[in-house]
Parts: sequence; C-alpha cells; structure tokens
Amino acid sequence: MQHLSEQELQRRHKLEELEKLGIEAYPSELVDVTFYAKEIHDNYHPELNNFKDVCLAGRLMSQRVMGKASFAELMDTSGRIQLYVNRDEICPGEDKELYNTVFKKLLDLGDFISVKGRVFKTQVGETSIHVTELKLLAKALRPLPVVKEKVDEATGEKVTYDAFTDPEQRYRQRYVDLAVNPQVRDTFIKRTQLVQSMRNFLNDKGYLEVETPILQPLYGGAAARPFTTHHNTLDMTLYLRIANELYLKRLIVGGFDGVYEFSKDFRNEGMSRFHNPEFTQMELYVAYKDYAWMMDLVEEMVERVAMALHGQTEVQVGNNLINFQRPWQRYTMFEAIEKYTGKAIGEMDEAQLRETAQELHVHLDPSMGKAKIIDEIFGEHVEPKLIQPTFITDYPVEMSPLAKKHRDRPGMVERFEAICNGKEICNAFSELNDPIDQRKRFEDQLELGKRGDTEAMVLDEDFLRALEYGMPPTAGLGIGIDRLSMIMTNSHSIQDVLFFPQMKPENVQKEKQEKE
Repeated sequence: MQHLSEQELQRRHKLEELEKLGIEAYPSELVDVTFYAKEIHDNYHPELNNFKDVCLAGRLMSQRVMGKASFAELMDTSGRIQLYVNRDEICPGEDKELYNTVFKKLLDLGDFISVKGRVFKTQVGETSIHVTELKLLAKALRPLPVVKEKVDEATGEKVTYDAFTDPEQRYRQRYVDLAVNPQVRDTFIKRTQLVQSMRNFLNDKGYLEVETPILQPLYGGAAARPFTTHHNTLDMTLYLRIANELYLKRLIVGGFDGVYEFSKDFRNEGMSRFHNPEFTQMELYVAYKDYAWMMDLVEEMVERVAMALHGQTEVQVGNNLINFQRPWQRYTMFEAIEKYTGKAIGEMDEAQLRETAQELHVHLDPSMGKAKIIDEIFGEHVEPKLIQPTFITDYPVEMSPLAKKHRDRPGMVERFEAICNGKEICNAFSELNDPIDQRKRFEDQLELGKRGDTEAMVLDEDFLRALEYGMPPTAGLGIGIDRLSMIMTNSHSIQDVLFFPQMKPENVQKEKQEKE
C-alpha cells in the first residue's frame, strides 16, 4: 500500500477541490508557446516595448501572495522568469475564484501552468510577465525538493538548504534531478551537441551512417562477457552485442568505402564510475586507410568537438586543464611502460612478465596470458598518468586479435588507443583482412577461453567467410561516447552523463542500507 506524506495528502485534497470547482487538473490542452524565459530575458528592452503578447508554459516554482496582487516564478526548459499576477487582470468579471481560491489556495509549487500576458520591468528592474490569463495544465501530487539559499550573517556567504545532491537519489530519480538542478540539463545538452558535432564531421567526410543488429547469434568485436537472451520462435540463444565491429567490416567487404554507427553496446561486467553495462560507442571503418591516417582523423575530430562545445581547445576537467589542440603526444605501448615503470618488457616471455608484474605489485590470476599481463601492467602504472590526450601505439599481437600485424615490427600490431584524463577514450586498428591469419587468431582466443578467460573472443565462421571474399586495407575506430562526454562536460562519473544509469533495484538498496 502506498504511504503518503502529509504534503502528498494535502495535494490530493486540493485535487479533489479543483474537481469540485469543475477545473480539470490534467486537461487535454494545446498550448501555443510563443516565447521562452531565456529568450525574453536576453531580448526584452523597455524602450522598445517589445514582447507585448506572450504565452509561456512551465512549472510554478515560487509564490509570494500579497492580497489582490502576487508574484510567482515560472520555470520552462530555458530557465526562470517572474510572474506578476493581479486578481482583477486574470478575473475581469465578478467571479474572482480563479485568483482567490485556485491561484492562492489550490496551486502548489511544481504544478504545470500556462500564462499569457505582456513583458515589463518592475521597479527594482526585474524582467517579468504581467499575467492576463492563467491555466492549470498538470497538478503535481509530489512536492519537488525546494532548494533554498540563505546568507550566513557571520560570514556573509550563501548557504544552500535542501539541495537535491545525493547521487543515489539523483540517478534513480533523474526526472527530479533535471527539474531542480538546471546544470544537469546543460550536461545532457552538451552530450547531444557532442554527438551532433561528430556526426556532422563524419558526414562531411562522405561516410555513411548505418545500423547493425543489437541481437546477434554470436558476440564479437571485443574482449568482453555478453548478456544472453533467448528467441522463442527461433528457439535459439542470442546475445546483446558487445561491439558492432564485425558487422561494419562486412559492409566494407560489400563495397562501402566508409561506414559508421553510433551504437548501444552491452557488456556483462563490473560497474564503476567509468563503466555501465549499457554504453554508447561510435565505430567507424574506412577502406584503403591505416591506423596512422586514423590517428590524424581522431585528433581533428575531437579538436572540433571541443571547439563546438567550448569555443576553444582547452577543457577544464577536475583539477586538470586538458588541451585537445593537435598534435597529441604519441608513444608505443612498450615505450610508455618503460617511461613510467622503468621496465623494458618488449623481449620478455610470460614467466618474466609475471615476475615483473609481481615486482610492480600488479595483481594477476592464473588464467591471464601475455596479453592480459601487459594490459594489467599498463592499466595500473601508465594509463592513470596520461592526462593530456596521448596516443599509445603498436600493441603486442596477443592483445589484438582483430588488428593487422605491424609492417615493420615483428610480434606487434598496428593499433592505437587514445588516453585522456587517465582513461581510454578510443581504440583503433589497421584492420586484419587476412582470413587465414584471422582464423588462427580466433583459434588462439579459443585456447585462452579454455584456460578460463571469460572475455576471450569466439570464432565467427560467417565473418571469416566474409573476409575470404576479400576486404580491402581498412582503418577502424571505436570511440566511447560516454567517456568522451565525461571529459567534455567535466563530469566525475559515467552516471552523470547517462540519463538513466543502471542501478540495483530500489528495495535491494534499502535492505543493504538497513543492514549497515
């Protein structure tokens, strides 16, 4: 049974009173909004007497009732604006119930209303709407958290009360977070601008945006554990995609020179402030190019994103001022490990790598082969120290089952990752297009799977068949949109750039808190 607070009971009582008065609390109402709050604030000039007839809609966020006239505040998607509500203006006849009863007694903060009127400035210079018509659009039955500010008399500083800042509540009730914390909306607007900037950049290059399957009979294109589901009609197991790489390469085989996709991917792995099981990647594949060419493209594209969002290449991220201006630093993986650990691991076998990892206090488990050990050393001692945008290139072949062998360095592949603010933001290859070599790499992955590596890749016969029809030299790229959004919006956690991040069920979280 739903437990209602005193305020919630009061609002339901007001709802009943509105119904008795014949006022619909949730009318089917077409509102012809003509202007937004920010537009009026930015463009109103008293000497021009503009905005003489306006219509706005939004939430009622404050009320100061003063007899026959009152002030209120309306918040729409662009911001807030003051309302001046005069009894005789909105109730021109003898019936003053709309003002005396509805406005003064039955409206609550958070209710959606529409107003019509003209814009003016008050005696203290506040741009306001002189309301001539007011309608209720939707009654809010739960009170919004009302953030209050008060000046501390001792220090003279503003003190905030009742702020909606608890991360657990903000992520779980994003609708409340967006309503009371306008800066959160700005974060998501910037995320959309980021995606649009990348899309425009790629379209201008002539590449085709495509869609590939989310439900796949085999998962591939990355080292990760999948989510599994079942198709009843086909009576077969399907997987939520962990990457769309192998399907996009099939399109290159089919004759497209450049394809890209903003894809929702899913990985059944741990959660942290950098990991969510559902995330967004942009993957791009371009024929007749290689990884060196792709590095230049990434620099150009991300620099353009920074300019589109901030008007400059420098972006403040926490305590770090990150500059995306080209060119970025470049190290091979082994150069970077030696630079930050003093260990030259290029010629080491698996036993020597295990010993080195132990000296560096890197935790390993028996299932890890050479690739995993190198990756753990890099992730522990190098990646966190790369704050400015940096390309790490030329990985050991064991770490990259889908990348082409290096043309000049035996045992290496043509691959790079871009690291920024201590985390990977993209991964790219000169793509492996030799079907015989690719089959051998898949078979090596199967052996790792037998050793207990739950993230080892599976062998995809149809993809190998596609390669046997011939795939031209191709450069491939995957950029993590969520992590890039974190950097471009100065967000501490991936949950801050996802509208609805994955969370434990609410009752499970409550039980955990009660036990603690």
